[in-house]
Amino acid sequence: MLRWIRQQLGFDPPHQSDTRTVYIANRFPQHGHYVPQRFADNRIISSKYTVWNFVPKNLFEQFRRIANFYFLIIFLVQLMIDTPTSPVTSGLPLFFVITVTAIKQGYEDWLRHKADNEVNGAPVFVVRSGSLVQTRSKNIRVGDIVRVAKDETFPADLALLSSDRAEGTCHITTTSLDGETNLKTHYAVPETAVSQSVSRLEALQAVVECQQPEADLYRFVGRITVTQQGEEIVRPLGPENLLLRGARLKNTKEIFGVAVYTGMESKMALNYKCKSQKRSAVEKSMNTFLIIYLGILLFEAILSTILKYAWQAEDKWNEPFYNQKTDLERNSSQILKFISDFLAFLVLYNFIIPISLYVTVEMQKFLGSFFIGWDLDLYHEESDQKAQVNTSDLNEELGQVEYVFTDKTGTLTENEMQFRECSINGIKYQEINGKLVPEGVADDSPDGSIPRLIREEELFLKAVSLCHTVQISYDLDQADGFGDTFSHTNGFSQMEYYASSPDEKALVEATKRMGVTFMGSHAEYMEVKTFGKSERYKLLHVLEFDANRRRMSVILQTPSGEKVMFTKGAESAILPYIKSGELEKTRVHVDEFALKGLRTLVVACRHFSVEEYRDVDRRLHEARTALQQREERLADVFSFIEQDLELLGATGVEDKLQEKVQETIEALRLAGIKVWVLTGDKHETAVSVSLSCGHFHRTMNILELVQQKSDNECAEQLRRLARRIKEDHVIQHGLVVDGASLSLALREHEKLFMDVSKNCSAVLCCRMAPLQKAKVVRLLKTSPEKPITLAIGDGANDVSMIQEAHVGIGIMGKEGRQAVRNSDYAIARFRFLSKLLLVHGHFYYIRIATLVQYFFYKNVCFITPQFLYQFFCLFSQQTLYDSVYLTLYNICFTSLPILVYSLFEQLVHPHVLQSHPALYRDISKNSMLSFKTFLYWTMLGFCHAFVFFFGSYILMGEDTTLLGNGQIFRANRQLMFGNWTFGTMVFTVMVITVTLKLALETHFWTWIHHFVTWGSIAFYFIFSLFYGGIIWPFLHTQDMYFVFVQLLSSGSAWFAIIIIVTGCLFPDVIKKVLYRHLQPTSTQKSQMYSNRVAIGDDFIALQPLSRAKNQLGKIRWKRIRFQSAQNMTLLKAGTEGRTIGNC
Repeated sequence: MLRWIRQQLGFDPPHQSDTRTVYIANRFPQHGHYVPQRFADNRIISSKYTVWNFVPKNLFEQFRRIANFYFLIIFLVQLMIDTPTSPVTSGLPLFFVITVTAIKQGYEDWLRHKADNEVNGAPVFVVRSGSLVQTRSKNIRVGDIVRVAKDETFPADLALLSSDRAEGTCHITTTSLDGETNLKTHYAVPETAVSQSVSRLEALQAVVECQQPEADLYRFVGRITVTQQGEEIVRPLGPENLLLRGARLKNTKEIFGVAVYTGMESKMALNYKCKSQKRSAVEKSMNTFLIIYLGILLFEAILSTILKYAWQAEDKWNEPFYNQKTDLERNSSQILKFISDFLAFLVLYNFIIPISLYVTVEMQKFLGSFFIGWDLDLYHEESDQKAQVNTSDLNEELGQVEYVFTDKTGTLTENEMQFRECSINGIKYQEINGKLVPEGVADDSPDGSIPRLIREEELFLKAVSLCHTVQISYDLDQADGFGDTFSHTNGFSQMEYYASSPDEKALVEATKRMGVTFMGSHAEYMEVKTFGKSERYKLLHVLEFDANRRRMSVILQTPSGEKVMFTKGAESAILPYIKSGELEKTRVHVDEFALKGLRTLVVACRHFSVEEYRDVDRRLHEARTALQQREERLADVFSFIEQDLELLGATGVEDKLQEKVQETIEALRLAGIKVWVLTGDKHETAVSVSLSCGHFHRTMNILELVQQKSDNECAEQLRRLARRIKEDHVIQHGLVVDGASLSLALREHEKLFMDVSKNCSAVLCCRMAPLQKAKVVRLLKTSPEKPITLAIGDGANDVSMIQEAHVGIGIMGKEGRQAVRNSDYAIARFRFLSKLLLVHGHFYYIRIATLVQYFFYKNVCFITPQFLYQFFCLFSQQTLYDSVYLTLYNICFTSLPILVYSLFEQLVHPHVLQSHPALYRDISKNSMLSFKTFLYWTMLGFCHAFVFFFGSYILMGEDTTLLGNGQIFRANRQLMFGNWTFGTMVFTVMVITVTLKLALETHFWTWIHHFVTWGSIAFYFIFSLFYGGIIWPFLHTQDMYFVFVQLLSSGSAWFAIIIIVTGCLFPDVIKKVLYRHLQPTSTQKSQMYSNRVAIGDDFIALQPLSRAKNQLGKIRWKRIRFQSAQNMTLLKAGTEGRTIGNC
């Protein structure tokens, strides 16, 4: 209990050692010197709050927001000093905002608690005291032996001890961790693999030593020491021995593993990291405007305080006969009185800072994000995937993108590989009817005949079919042993290959069609059938693929006992280490493959003598069992082994382009967005794909910065490119850069590189490492122009650039879900990007930009009459409005119209936005929140406020129904008809005007708009009649009693309302009409154009996906015509007799 309390308070000390020692079954040493290490329990905690800390922690987080803290200070000032308004006027809106936010966050955290309890309370089986005991997941301790059955998920990070298979292997899927659906094989060390029963596991004496927890899913360094008959046997442990929490057991009846990392120290939990908070340009502008308005507030408060004391310099105003001061007031400090008056004016004018702006913006972003998921145009029927929003805070940023950085494989292409060509021993081959045929030679062999392969061809195909990490899925009930696995009647008809890399799967399937079939692996053996003849190769070592080496190798023992290594990888990672073979011919063939847009791999081998293999085996064992710097030592050993290679050949695999990639890139270009392709492919392949997808045009002048060897050479080439761009300024330029040259360019010539790349229409970066991708994005992002960047990719190697860009988009592809999990938005296909930016981005930006400007405008209208009124009441801090009106202005009377506007407004029809991408340029560079636009809305607010105040003053001041002293006599009773009537008159005109002003700005009207616009005005009148027409017993004072009724009973009041509202809005109407006809923008031209569109549906995205999917099969495409000068024909989605807008 004490330890739990220390953990909750954060006092539990961290691990002191760099490694942890886990005693299997918790058999600790019996000597007295042993001090057990302390480990986390197995509870998963994804929740943010507890019952005890919710209120203080949530309040602390909310009051870190400057606007909330500001209103808290105002509220406290109202409580401490005598202020003109009730503390309720600030306290109630603040309480509303804080409460709504707290309820939302509390509900979300309650859902997290609920999910945590389900996970932590899941039943598990643990070996304790010689028997299998059922317990809850949260009770697992480090060192416990856990049993997991088929299709169950692992409750902690387990080191595999044994499985139901004699060799100690098991298959798992890590879909929930990295999205990869392929089967992965994990292994137990031979000494523990034999312990397949509870009794043998109970007798097992072993100790696991491993590194302390870290987040990397693919890294694990450890070793296991097994004591057998007094002898200690040490075996290395790596990622292939570790079963991660969240992964699922497949094709294996059961396994036993020892818990090494539990709870929040498991790798899955360590990956629950918060992404760096991204802030949109609109949010930054909003904060700038708040600071300006804070300055206006301070100016008004200081000016009012100074004028008050200037006015009171005369005795008749300082102490009039009707307001004599007490002795205490006469003797009080002038400085304290000045501060008190300044704070009182600050409270009086504080509503110029709109507290409800934040909560409205949050609601707009949260609710508005649903439209992306509901949009049928962003739904991919084949994969049944809809667009998803992971971060709604960046919706409007989609309308500000200037640079798009995209991956190639899986993003622009399908990531569906198909074998096309290969080169063997300097001869090019093609696959024709499942046979390997040299180029230029016709396949004249009869169907069904067994082709003959020469030695080089057979060795090449065997190398391809053995050098991989492909797994085979088969029916476990029919195939319990190695011999039975492939004894089906059709030989290998029941097999299905699974691979983490689509390239490997395509190559293994290709060799199968050509007669060399990989039959699977069992224990230490891999089986290959060559035209029906089975061969078993003993797998000695696997030299795993990594991004730095860009190759992988397997060391095998052939059936004849020879030791051989097969290696495959990128040509730049293989060819420099070739000792023999047709090097030059193969290099030419690789370049030819690349020019055709094929993905290339080079295959080589090395034969070991007995002495050479003994040395290799010793070095690998030493490196694999090292606990310190294991990766570095392994890299050195791999480099030592993978040399003096014999070249076997190369492969060419085609990756098809996705649908409508070319049209999407062209639309982005017309929208003023520059597209950069960042890929790991070789130069020729990348250029070929760029040309085919329209990223590079055939007429474009292609500039190259490749194969630079030194800083000076790189700088000189950059200067040459800059001169060429300057000389050929009319021609469009495309730039190609490789990873090595980019490293040199960014080292000392960053500015020169930026000047060259910014003057190019398209940039292609090839041979890029993941961190280089992020570096390029950061380079553009932090340049002086500060452009808005977007990164889009589908694989784990794209995560760094997705997180670095202002907006990150993940493609739901075949390379796992890391990119989707780390992105802000996720879509199924690249072509959806144009709708996401050109339509949704356009709408979101227009909506929130108007929302922000309108909020400041209506609050200037609200508080400026209060400031002007002080000139007429000797700066006595008398409030113009009733406290209830002060409180409800932003919460009730004017809140709904702007919220509905910010959810549904469409400046231009979606189809027009997509067919005219250039309209995107009109909103670029945050144009609608520029200082000029902000100044216009602010000055408009001041002008309207002056008209409200002085219009009411002039039109009502000479009203013959009012007496000069502000009183009216009726039916022998005296009614006040002065101060509160005038304030109510100003407030009434203001509510109507600001609501109708928004109506003038609205281009897209639905029944919801009409309901909230006219409903808000009607609600104000109804509320005021009830509020002032009844004596409410719970109100302390009721200054507004019958005031509103008396006001509306005056014909001159109605006349004044009409005149003032018309006087405010008529100039706006005139301005809009003149600008639209004399200087129309391209957006306004499109509005007039789209108004003539004969189209029935309002917006295809206004229904939930569940209904959309049901109707998707019923959708029929029909032609609709734009009744315009161009008479443009578009496709429209219509449903059976109903439009989606009416659903």
